[in-house]
Amino acid sequence: MKKFLTALAAVLAIGLASVTNSWAEEKPADTAAPAAAADSAAPAAAEAPADAAAEAPKLDSGSTAWMMTATVLVILMTIPGLALFYGGLVRQKNMLSVLMQVFVTFSVLSVVWVAAGYSLAFTEGSNFIGGLEKAFLSGVTPDSLQGVIPEYVFITFQLTFAAITPALIIGGFAERIKFSAVLLFMVLWMLAVYVPVAHWVWGGGFLADDGAKDFAGGTVVHINAGIAALVGCLVLGKRIGYGREAMPPHSLTMTMIGASMLWVGWFGFNVGSELAADGTAGLVLVNTQVATAAAVLGWMFAEWIFRGKPSMLGAASGAVAGLVAVTPACGFIGPMGGILLGLIAGVLCFWAVTTLKGLFGYDDSLDVFGVHGIGGIIGAILTGVLMAPGLGGVGYPEGITMGAQLWIQTKSVLITIVWSGVVSFILYKIVDMIVGLRVTEDKEREGLDITEHGETAYHS
Repeated sequence: MKKFLTALAAVLAIGLASVTNSWAEEKPADTAAPAAAADSAAPAAAEAPADAAAEAPKLDSGSTAWMMTATVLVILMTIPGLALFYGGLVRQKNMLSVLMQVFVTFSVLSVVWVAAGYSLAFTEGSNFIGGLEKAFLSGVTPDSLQGVIPEYVFITFQLTFAAITPALIIGGFAERIKFSAVLLFMVLWMLAVYVPVAHWVWGGGFLADDGAKDFAGGTVVHINAGIAALVGCLVLGKRIGYGREAMPPHSLTMTMIGASMLWVGWFGFNVGSELAADGTAGLVLVNTQVATAAAVLGWMFAEWIFRGKPSMLGAASGAVAGLVAVTPACGFIGPMGGILLGLIAGVLCFWAVTTLKGLFGYDDSLDVFGVHGIGGIIGAILTGVLMAPGLGGVGYPEGITMGAQLWIQTKSVLITIVWSGVVSFILYKIVDMIVGLRVTEDKEREGLDITEHGETAYHS
């Protein structure tokens, strides 16, 4: 554990140094840009008012209707999709606790998002974090637009991302954490980890300036959550009896239902990230479908070959791995690239939750790191390869080669890993000092349903 944290701290120092240098180098260009723009626009000054009026954004009712639908689909992903997926994977005595953790996390973070999260992530601010001018949605009206959709719709769509991402972390420490610790950690984590990374990538921060491609959340959502889950399971320690007692999922039926809801809802997650109903949205639609299907096959056949039998749990896990891996790439690659990406993700995520997890012996209860962390890393990095026109992708920005884009993608992955890992560790320690992280041994043995909530999921 000490070696792990020392390595993270070293990489953080290197990453922050490079970021500081890039900011310092970019400032003069940023300062000069307005003057240059003003000079080039001077000859056409008389035409400016007409051009501005012609280019003023207008609400598109079709895109608005789609974005409302996409927002509801992402809510479906979380409650009940993620809740049932996770709930079926734990033991019966902890089913209700997981449902409660996901359900209430989604609720409390919805309020935190409109209070401060949205403003910090999506207002101009600095390269590192946004400002507070839209805290409590100050200044937002029904007539405010974000592109061609109402800003309220954009706020709510992004709210669903900000709420589901911390909820994913629950799978890393399931069956042994206090409910009060979950709630406190989630609020702190969203503000200190999710919001800055969202600003870096989507809110005009330094990773966006660097050219990092993350269409719907490979770094912001999946790597972020996967690393936080890994750190959490290391800080809390293993479940009592882990490695000595059987801990099979209590309801694979529930897990399959949850995985299916995740698959359906993910179209809102990925396709909605285009923020319009257009051709790119259609590309994202087909990529999300074929990559997920390919990942199911990749995981299933890998399991069939190495373990002798294909399992329903493996197929469901493969679907989630494919959805995760295609998320950062879905708007930049072609369908054949999506199939290849899905196959790779299915096989490598299977390896991660079996061989890698067994090698290091960590108790990531529901394999958040193995699926979301590893899948997100695969998708984010391979985006830099599969977006090549020769591989069916949309191509690179002018002057950018495959090698350059691959380095940009890798750098964004490393920075996200370091930020999420170090800050999450600090937050776990703060929460442990305030309310304590782990339930007592007696409560863990009896089950969190009764000891934390006074209820049971089932009555015989």
